[in-house]
Amino acid sequence: MNDIKNAVSRYIDSQRDKMTEDLRTLVKIPSVIGETKLGMPFGEEPAKVLSAALNICRNAGLFIRNFDNYVGTVDLDWGAEPALGILCHLDIVPAGSGWTYPPFDITEDAGRLYGRGTIDNKGPAIAALYALKAIQALNIRLSENVRLIFGTNEENGSCDLAYYRSKEELPPMLFTPDCSYPVINTEKGVLRLGIDGNVSVPSSGMIIHKIEGGNAVNAVPDFCGALVSGVSPEEIMNCAAKLGSDISAEVHPSYNLQRIIIKGRGAHASLPENGSNAVTAMLKLLSSLSGGYAEIKALSRLYPFGETDGYSLDISCADDISGGLTAVLSMIEFDGFRIEAKSDVRFPVCRTSEEIINTLYLLCGDNNLRLSVHYSSEPHHVPESSEFIRTLLSVYEDFTGKSGYCISTGGSSYVHNTENGVAFGAEFPGYENNAHGPDESISVENLLLNAKIFANTIIRICGKEQD
Repeated sequence: MNDIKNAVSRYIDSQRDKMTEDLRTLVKIPSVIGETKLGMPFGEEPAKVLSAALNICRNAGLFIRNFDNYVGTVDLDWGAEPALGILCHLDIVPAGSGWTYPPFDITEDAGRLYGRGTIDNKGPAIAALYALKAIQALNIRLSENVRLIFGTNEENGSCDLAYYRSKEELPPMLFTPDCSYPVINTEKGVLRLGIDGNVSVPSSGMIIHKIEGGNAVNAVPDFCGALVSGVSPEEIMNCAAKLGSDISAEVHPSYNLQRIIIKGRGAHASLPENGSNAVTAMLKLLSSLSGGYAEIKALSRLYPFGETDGYSLDISCADDISGGLTAVLSMIEFDGFRIEAKSDVRFPVCRTSEEIINTLYLLCGDNNLRLSVHYSSEPHHVPESSEFIRTLLSVYEDFTGKSGYCISTGGSSYVHNTENGVAFGAEFPGYENNAHGPDESISVENLLLNAKIFANTIIRICGKEQD
């Protein structure tokens, strides 16, 4: 097998420039979700990038199929059911601002390739493609088929994968190179909730005219603003001083109104301990001033500033497999009479969404608030003892010289709602690739290494003994 491993590595190293140019072809297409059109379920650009990727595969002599511009598949063996699937996505998040390099092109600088999608997830898709090309070019015989699955809607709900599954079964073994090494085999369940209600306005004391904070349900909010009257700037700042050093507060008087601005620290909702929640800080501040705003005080009690484990919601729990529950009040709007908020809850394998929802329904009702469920997903876990995971970890160890292990995450990967899927790559521990941020990149070395790992994984799982 060492001869095969070395031959695969030499072939992939020889394809460095071609891999870069094929990646450039995909990165040049700004495949952000767009307006649905006939035959283009996620807009023109996602359909265009799927066509481009499948065309590259067709020219390589691989067998392709387009599932109505939702998903494309690439097979080594036409007509044979795949034993292994590699699931990548070709859609991207918007470029945003702050780039040093052009986001929709490849710029190589100091051994890194810069451009939107280079790590998430067009670069890994190219690595997976060249893994197949290596096996094909070297005439390595496989006893079972492998299939690449190229999706176009991972960043906005994975409706592409749901469509594909209505047409085809997923392979019995499946990995996505859309996260990090070594192997992510456990993902917490996710609930995205709405909390709303009419507010009892007091007849005297401070009046709250407006609250607005947060811009994404899956993020710890770093900003919240409020407009109040009937209270002095000095009173507000005295109470704000008790919030601690992770929060900054400002008051801007205007006639008889006071505009309050709270700035915190943003973080992903799966890691709320890394942030400082500006919305719950604002609720704590206003609750200390607001007198008769019972519903705002209730919301502050349910989501106390600084608490992230759902204890006050009576849903706190943890297990050895997936860790502890997290709960974030991530968005809020209040117009003086009605409050609307959104919350993100990530829960471990030991609980179900039904258990948590039932608890929160009762708790909200007891506080004159209404709960609505916008999204629900159960925890995902593939046992570490499975032969599939042991094989993935073994290949990782062979190529990195580092110990392989399994990871639990509060995030959701592309395989979250599959039966046996895990995340395997493409980010290596200790490397910062700035996925979803400006100057997203992948090193040339790691692009090639991913292709080598994928090729050898395919050979280990789908191969047969060589003469």
